[in-house]
Amino acid sequence: MSGSSAFTGAAPCRFAHYFVICGIDTETGLEPDELAALYQWLEADRQGRDPDAAATGENFEQSPLKRTFKSKVLARYPENVEWNPFDQDAVNMLCMPKGLSFRTQVDQRDPQFHSFIITKEDGSRTYGFVHTFYEEVTSPQICSAMQTLYQMHNAEHANPPSSSSSSSSSMDSLASSLDEADSPTSSTSSSRRAGGYDSSRDTLYVSKALCLIAPMPFMHACRRFLSQLHRAVTAATAPPLPLESYVHNILYEVPLPAPGRSLKFHGVYEPIICQRPGLGELPLADFPLAKAFSLLGVENLVQVFTCTLLEMQILLYSQDYQRLMTVAEGITTLLFPFQWQHVYVPILPASLLHFLDAPVPYLMGLQSKEGTDRSKLELPQEANLCFVDIDNHYIELPEDFPHFPNKTEFIQELSEVLLSFGIAANTGAPPRTRTSPGSAPSTPGRERKNVALRQLEDDGRNGNLAGEELAVLELLQGNATLERLQALTKRTGVTVARVDALRAGVKAQSTEGQGGRTAAEEEELKNAKLNVQLREVFASRFTTMFADYEAFVIQSAPDLESWLTNREQMHNFDKASFLSDQPEPYLPFLSHFIETQMFATFIDNKIMSQWEDKEPLLRVFDSRIDKARLYNVRAPSLRSSSYQRCSILKESAQAIEQRLMKIDHTAIHPHLLDMKIGQGKYEQGFFPKLQADVLNTGPTNNKWSHRTATAQRRKDRHRQQTEHLQLDNDLKEKYMQEARSLGKNLRQPKLSDLSPAVIAQTNWKFVEGLLKECRMKTKRMLVEKMGREAVELGHGEANITGLEENTLIASLCDLLERIWSHGLQVKQGKSALWSHLLHYQAREERLEQQQAESPESHVPERRKSDCSISMPSPRVSLIQDMRHIQSMSEIKTDVGRARAWIRLSLEKKVLSQHLKQLLSRQALTKKLYKRYAFLRCEEEKEQFLFHLLSLNAVDYFCFTSVFTTIMIPYRVVIIPIKKLSNAMTTSNPWVCVSGELGDSGIMQIPKNVLEMAFDSAFRPHTQNFTLFKCQNLGKLTTVQLGHDNAGLLAKWLVDCVMVRNEITGHTYRFPCGRWLGKGVDDGSLERVLIGELVVPSGEEDPGKNCRTPPLQRSPSQTRRISITSLSGRGCKPTSGQIQDAIGEAVNNILKHFSKPEKERGSLTVLLCGENSLVAALEQFFYHGFKSARLFQKTVFVWDFVEKAVAYMESADQMGDLQETAEPLGMTCQSLCHYVNAINSTSRNIGKDGKFQLLVCLGARDRLLPQWLPLLVECPVILRMYEDTALLRDRTTVNALIGVLETLHDFPITLEASLVKGIDL
Repeated sequence: MSGSSAFTGAAPCRFAHYFVICGIDTETGLEPDELAALYQWLEADRQGRDPDAAATGENFEQSPLKRTFKSKVLARYPENVEWNPFDQDAVNMLCMPKGLSFRTQVDQRDPQFHSFIITKEDGSRTYGFVHTFYEEVTSPQICSAMQTLYQMHNAEHANPPSSSSSSSSSMDSLASSLDEADSPTSSTSSSRRAGGYDSSRDTLYVSKALCLIAPMPFMHACRRFLSQLHRAVTAATAPPLPLESYVHNILYEVPLPAPGRSLKFHGVYEPIICQRPGLGELPLADFPLAKAFSLLGVENLVQVFTCTLLEMQILLYSQDYQRLMTVAEGITTLLFPFQWQHVYVPILPASLLHFLDAPVPYLMGLQSKEGTDRSKLELPQEANLCFVDIDNHYIELPEDFPHFPNKTEFIQELSEVLLSFGIAANTGAPPRTRTSPGSAPSTPGRERKNVALRQLEDDGRNGNLAGEELAVLELLQGNATLERLQALTKRTGVTVARVDALRAGVKAQSTEGQGGRTAAEEEELKNAKLNVQLREVFASRFTTMFADYEAFVIQSAPDLESWLTNREQMHNFDKASFLSDQPEPYLPFLSHFIETQMFATFIDNKIMSQWEDKEPLLRVFDSRIDKARLYNVRAPSLRSSSYQRCSILKESAQAIEQRLMKIDHTAIHPHLLDMKIGQGKYEQGFFPKLQADVLNTGPTNNKWSHRTATAQRRKDRHRQQTEHLQLDNDLKEKYMQEARSLGKNLRQPKLSDLSPAVIAQTNWKFVEGLLKECRMKTKRMLVEKMGREAVELGHGEANITGLEENTLIASLCDLLERIWSHGLQVKQGKSALWSHLLHYQAREERLEQQQAESPESHVPERRKSDCSISMPSPRVSLIQDMRHIQSMSEIKTDVGRARAWIRLSLEKKVLSQHLKQLLSRQALTKKLYKRYAFLRCEEEKEQFLFHLLSLNAVDYFCFTSVFTTIMIPYRVVIIPIKKLSNAMTTSNPWVCVSGELGDSGIMQIPKNVLEMAFDSAFRPHTQNFTLFKCQNLGKLTTVQLGHDNAGLLAKWLVDCVMVRNEITGHTYRFPCGRWLGKGVDDGSLERVLIGELVVPSGEEDPGKNCRTPPLQRSPSQTRRISITSLSGRGCKPTSGQIQDAIGEAVNNILKHFSKPEKERGSLTVLLCGENSLVAALEQFFYHGFKSARLFQKTVFVWDFVEKAVAYMESADQMGDLQETAEPLGMTCQSLCHYVNAINSTSRNIGKDGKFQLLVCLGARDRLLPQWLPLLVECPVILRMYEDTALLRDRTTVNALIGVLETLHDFPITLEASLVKGIDL
């Protein structure tokens, strides 16, 4: 709530600013509602009919008693208040949101109360409180006009029209659902339809509204004042004083209570008390939260509260205006210390239904009609909507909805507070997420009956305990054993919270009426205490969650002016560090919440408090955090997610009770005024015409008003003195409007002017706002993703976490849904984007079919790409991507499919391209969207697509990493080296692909496929390929490639293996460059290859400077040759380079473990890829190694290891090792054991493969540094290494051991593909 707004302006000390009377103007008679006519004009315009003809026609279909007639402001006192100008149209519309209502003597005519709120453009609020009653119509003209309308209506029904225009517009159906079944009981409506209204037989009544407009929400006080005023009119005897005296008193002689004080003033019959919280307390909130909790249930209310915090679209739905207002104000009150920043219309007048089309977050209330089924209510957009059916106690939640932290314990604490006041915490109907079209309740009637029955049995709203709880308490109190047990638990310091709560609830009720207070005062006190305790529980959650928020606020500007000017470019809050400091369970909620406008505004206010007075809510919140620090009442450790209960419930309730017990100020009593005698004569049942001359001016002689004026003059002088020192207010306001993101200037639709031009202007603001939001979101996604490079370019903070990335992408999906929902002609399904895609798909498939039927022959396109040594690039197809999504059985809803499609397009870097293609079908866009829709604004649409195109600069895996259980087809191509091989093998090859999420298992590559590949005209002797389907493997890491050595040509020289994910199009290259075969190279029949992601050729150049470095891959052919061949001596690395390579490899592994677990990527790459630990150690071992002998087979490092182990085993048998120290003996045994296990495996991984495996196992089991001295001490080293070899240099070996020991602090786990078949 905007607590600060009440204090701005000239003299905001008056309790009420205006007293207003709305009703029928007998002089102008019955006029159809202008706004309803405007609505018809808009709809006719949309459907292409002549709007002017449509607007003049009357609606004869409806019964005249149900039609909307124009109400007018009959009187307002005073005429105008300087600091709060009167908005006549807005007040009239909100006093009577559905216009005038007519009744006859057979209808119910109970008076109704509701409140409303007017939010001005600067965010300040004014509250209205309305008492509506029915007054007999005495004007013969109006009675005869109603009679005539009935005759015309009956004549129309006797001859029904031959054709009726049907429209499937979402707004049409919304309007019709609101106009159905208005009558309170079906029996009276049917009798009226039969007889209608007959002026000779029936008495006609019309609604009239009395309204108080006040700067603060003193709801109970205003309600009691207005009901006493109405009672004075209907009472048999005249009131003690003329009504003018009471109205004059509340307008001019009753002040606002000072902060922390209570006030008593007098109504017509009884005194009225109100009180205002102190400066350090939670701001004023007079709407009964207990009512909101009992209407929705605790869990449902917490869920709606969470949706509000995450700034979703929230639509409240109820027959009762006051219920809408109670729930809306209740929820926004609970947001402390944050404030709702977007469109806020708790009561949406029927004429403003087009505002539901707003593509921004909103909190609106819509009046339902009795008997209207939710399923008939078609809303413009539902992808991100939280629908709250207040009367049926149920809610519908958006998909992918994060829960509030510690939700279960939080609900438990709230339930106990309610129970302590004797209110059973009913749970409401379980929330529904939109999973299927049939999610709406099928039989609301039956549901309502059950609810009514439950309420009778368990009347929590009257303050009674539920029967069950009362029985439990009686049982506990009557049972001696249980009493003794409870006494024992008390002595040992254990509390039985639920029993205590029950007892407190019963006690609270039994003491009611004590202390000389009336039952009404007692009820008011109870409500006030319950309100503040419930709010304290919510406030306490935020105090705990954001106890350290100040540490993460970035104060970068030297003064207010430069901060306001550069607001958009600045990072005000270190989000990544803040999230890394939070407990894991809080992250899904917090990562979304810190992206909201309300959190951004809260941080803005914090930064501005360096130069200005603190915003009131921020001041209270900061003082609470300071107090908590003082008493050290906070989470035991930063990352603890243990629940902390609110500790100040009692003292907060006591403050309220003390204020109401001891009244601080009593206002002047109402008194006779100096007015003409005889005017405004009392007539029972009719509200008199008040004397305007006495009500339009306040008293000039009372001390209070004089004091106010003096204080105001002092304030004005002070303001003039400081004005030249401060930033000009208009300029500052302009900066603030621009600095704060979308929604500020659209907080409230303008109610006063609703011409088509104004509606068009509002829509234009929406279009501009959506474009701005798109620019901000894409920029943020780019900056976060580009990380360090972006920081070096001066763009703010680095390192995005997976959680933040997911939040930003979810937020982009929501923005696209809102853009596609704006200006929609006909709503089909919950997701506007998916609906558009389906229309496009149907149209394209029809065209495809027509082309297929045409006799043109198709030329094969494959020849060109197949001649190259890479895999043919996949065809980019919007329709193909849709089909992939449609085939995913895991996704059940249209909203889910749209989000999956966006994620897939983003990962493939074709989102902008796809959407451009979708919107290129202009005829389809025109058919689906109104003229003012965002998607039909050409220039803005182009800019929007350009912003999305910028996202192609970075790599996302947002589809692969989210849909982990889906089946994905992969294409594998094996590319042999042509120059050194005939590319043929007679053996049976196989392949196994592994990724971060699992592996494909061994797949045989059928011989006939190879033979076909060789003989095929389109696939020359370059590639062998196979296609397989398996569960999503995630990012690919390794490929195992091998064959069974069968046949004559059982040798195979493979250049590389290419693997492509056929859905996302990601292609990985696994370099090999080695032979597979016995008696060639190192004799390997199987190799483990490490992959790298291939950049599509078209993207190579523009992306070069902004791409993250590629993943490491398996060592290339050149490195192997340089190590093992004589010819490679020239390019052998020096000893310094080798030592640097080892240091870098170990460093990379240490960096890997320093990252958050979810961000680490593949460890296999760091162990076995290029520049990896294995590669560096291989270079170390090959340095000075006598590998190539003339006329002999090449010798490998593994040969040295085997000989060393053979020597150790023979020495052990001879007993030479028995004298060595015990640990050394154990180490010797472990090395022999590991080498023998590797040699005895059934896999033919070759000598280099075995060495790689030994290094990996030694690193995993922390044995490498212990094995090195054994190899160095072994005499075999003298035969196989030159004197200059690094392995024979003691200093270097000791340094290497030190480096390798740093890995002991980390848990190294090896991929299954590396250690398969090893039995240790």
